[in-house]
Amino acid sequence: MRCRGHVLNRRNLLAVGALGGLSLGTFLRVQGAQSGRRPATFGKAQSVIFVFLPGGMAHQESFDPKPYAPLEYRGPLGSIDTALAGVRFCELFPRLAGIANKLVICRSVTHGEAAHERGTHNMFTGYRPSPALQYPSMGSVVSHEFGPRNGLPPYVLIPNLPNPYAGTGYLSSAYAGFSLGADPAQQDFQVRDLELPKEVDFNRLDRRRRLLDLVNDQFRRVEKSDALDATDTFYQRAYELISSEDARLAFDISKEADATRDVYGRNQAGARMLMARRLVEAGVRFVTLTYGGWDFHDNINENTRNSVPALDQGLAALIEDLDQRGLLDSTLVCVATEFGRTPKINATAGRDHWPKVFSIVMAGGGLKRGLAYGTSDATASEPDDHPLSVEDWATTLYHLIGIDARKELMAPGNRPIEIVDNGHVVEELLA
Repeated sequence: MRCRGHVLNRRNLLAVGALGGLSLGTFLRVQGAQSGRRPATFGKAQSVIFVFLPGGMAHQESFDPKPYAPLEYRGPLGSIDTALAGVRFCELFPRLAGIANKLVICRSVTHGEAAHERGTHNMFTGYRPSPALQYPSMGSVVSHEFGPRNGLPPYVLIPNLPNPYAGTGYLSSAYAGFSLGADPAQQDFQVRDLELPKEVDFNRLDRRRRLLDLVNDQFRRVEKSDALDATDTFYQRAYELISSEDARLAFDISKEADATRDVYGRNQAGARMLMARRLVEAGVRFVTLTYGGWDFHDNINENTRNSVPALDQGLAALIEDLDQRGLLDSTLVCVATEFGRTPKINATAGRDHWPKVFSIVMAGGGLKRGLAYGTSDATASEPDDHPLSVEDWATTLYHLIGIDARKELMAPGNRPIEIVDNGHVVEELLA
């Protein structure tokens, strides 16, 4: 028997009897009140921007350089001071280094999945992969728990993500992310399916919608399935999106001033970051944004130099822009990758897969400002202190969003599954 997340077992029942005069009903109410208490940060993040760097960005060439390690560990790039005393970044991140006092830098993240697919699954779902069950992404869980706001999809993918781990898993496909279908950095960028065909006006669209409702009602009388529910949800949300000028305007990046676009950078990273800001400002709850490919087994020096500057510019601009607009405290920005890279430079001047330790950078949404959490050892081989598991990291994110990760969702076969299994909120990260 369960009581608001607490198991009511024989020991608890004996404790009730030992309290003398405290009825079972009173005991249950006390238990419920205690389990419902949350720190002030619970639910402070009204929106999330999840920046994912596929391929596995090297922690040594980003947020955990080792300037005093031997050259074969240190690598070819230098490091610079940041706005946080004692914290250094790779030399290619000067803008983020300048606002490190707004960031949380976690340099002790660890898991055991060295394959791209398995590491990606971990970081999108908070679960290690299982052959028995496909777990939902955090974006789909947020969509399931909260639904749309201001006529906008609750979960949006920028630009799109051909990645099953960003999907709904065992949840209904109604909670899938809305994909832009195109890169906002393109000069002729337009979100697919967002504009009506020229021959269709809104009156005609409304008539079609009412006809579709009648057809769907007939289907429901003879069959009940996830596909029908998901299709109905899709059409309902699509109708709301197309028929709302304000909602459609959120996707129109051309409305941004030239000066703003220049600050973010007129490139993939800058355009995607700017689009993410527009969407959360308008009401989207969870935005997943991908940038680059960071699987640098060869020539990590040149590849990193080609990839980092745009990321540094766009990400710093995003965080500063959110802060200036008063949105950073209510928007959680998280930059993650599937794993780190090997401590030693390999024979082809690159680094290979290394899940034992890597870095995540976050900001806003109820987190402390200017915090370096955890360290790796002298050669960036494994955590030295405060190891951060994926389960604890995901549970902390859900806490900031306002979701209790211990909550059970229903998988096929009426099987209850916790949103995250055995994770804990890392209180030291919270403001």
